Amino acid sequence: MMKGEKDMEEKPIREIISVVFKAVTLAMGVAVVVLSCMGSLEPQTAVTLLGIGLACVGAAMLSKQ
Repeated sequence: MMKGEKDMEEKPIREIISVVFKAVTLAMGVAVVVLSCMGSLEPQTAVTLLGIGLACVGAAMLSKQ
C-alpha cells in the first residue's frame, strides 16, 4: 500500500472519531440539562457528566491537528 492510500484511509476514520466525540459532548450537556430539570440529578453526577463532555471536546480539538 502506498503512502497516499494510507492517508486516504485514515482521514475518514479521524473525521468519524471527531464526530463521535462531538456527539458525546452534546449528549452529556443535554442529559445534564434534562435530568436537572426533572430534579433527579445530584451535583456530583452532573459534574461527572460535564467532565466527560469536556474531555470529549478536548479530544475532538486535538484530533483536528
